[in-house]
Amino acid sequence: MTRITLDTVRALDSDDPLAGFRDRFVLPEGLVYLDGNSLGAMPKTVPDRVSAMLHDEWGRHLIGGWLKDRWMEKPLALGDRLARLVGAGSGEVVVVDTTSINLFKLLSAALAMRPDRRVILSNPENFPTDLYMAQGLIDQLGGRHELRLVTEEEVAGAVDEDVAVVMLTETNFKSGAVFDMAAVTRAAHAAGALTLWDLAHSAGAFPVDLNGAGADFAVGCSYKYLNAGPGGPAWMFVASRHQEAAHQPLTGWLGHDRPFDFDLAYRPAEGIRRHVCSSPGILGLVAFDAALDIMLEADMGAIRRKSVALGDLFIALVEQECGEAGFTLASPREAGLTPPWRRGSQVSFAHPDGYGIVQALIARGVIGDFRDPDIMRFGFAPLYQRYEDVWQAVAELRAVLDGGEHTADAYRERASVT
Repeated sequence: MTRITLDTVRALDSDDPLAGFRDRFVLPEGLVYLDGNSLGAMPKTVPDRVSAMLHDEWGRHLIGGWLKDRWMEKPLALGDRLARLVGAGSGEVVVVDTTSINLFKLLSAALAMRPDRRVILSNPENFPTDLYMAQGLIDQLGGRHELRLVTEEEVAGAVDEDVAVVMLTETNFKSGAVFDMAAVTRAAHAAGALTLWDLAHSAGAFPVDLNGAGADFAVGCSYKYLNAGPGGPAWMFVASRHQEAAHQPLTGWLGHDRPFDFDLAYRPAEGIRRHVCSSPGILGLVAFDAALDIMLEADMGAIRRKSVALGDLFIALVEQECGEAGFTLASPREAGLTPPWRRGSQVSFAHPDGYGIVQALIARGVIGDFRDPDIMRFGFAPLYQRYEDVWQAVAELRAVLDGGEHTADAYRERASVT
């Protein structure tokens, strides 16, 4: 294999069709940010957009903003914009609440739509909050249901007549491995089950086609690859064919058919709006709206191609420069340029001293993160990352290892956020 040099990666940057997007994000000088899979960088338009909402809308219109500035409609309007990124249609996505709350709503709806079935099928490496919410719902329903966990490889073959819903995170948060959404959905439907997909590590990272895959339900967040900011609003998808039958349990005021009639009895709104529970957080929605401008301008195919190239370059450089250091690739080596995708927009390596290595890298200005027991995660956000960033990250990794910096006493005790 030809040795990769700094000139190699600089040539990649000079030919990058997405290079111009980097200047549209706030990136501290001298920092290599490889943690967009946990929190995306801030688009430069966000502060002005939020400030305009504060001064020109809330500041001037006060409560009139709900009508004059159409605050009440933002969850639906933003949902229609986001739908273009995830392969959904108009009226199938709403931006509201948190990922956990939305998953609880849709999981409850799915179980009610399959009343004779008792199993929620998932996998042990699903994101923990999804499993926790399923456990809590099972308790609320009197323990009549079962959360059945099987390996990723066993999922499609484990759907039987007892399974009501297959609940999966499409992209594994530790390894970056991606389920074949279409294949799993076909297997679920063949057995009479529904599917509920968590797209927190997928939306904005690579092309998603919910309707093309025949998905029933999905949830996701906005603060990772969609760059909406810490704690940004979540979103949910309900296929149009299910909107009449899907009834969620958090029957809040704004999911009512006519909320300002102030009826004492709940009557669900038509379509996706019945899944709105409470007043939308307008500041978060405005920030998300600004971030979506950039995502919708960029070409998702180009984003995917660069994502794969960045990840492949990182793997090759780690193996070239640190091949004797005991790293084990924990992500699929092949990413896939056409569906089915096999690796998302992150690369993970396992190492016994992974936590210390990540902390030493952070001290040197290379931001990744760590997940138990030994996983070092590095996320690639093609709109604001350069190929030279990857080169610099691996150069700093080599320096950490050469100096034994990762063995410092300061890294023996793990912080509360890793």
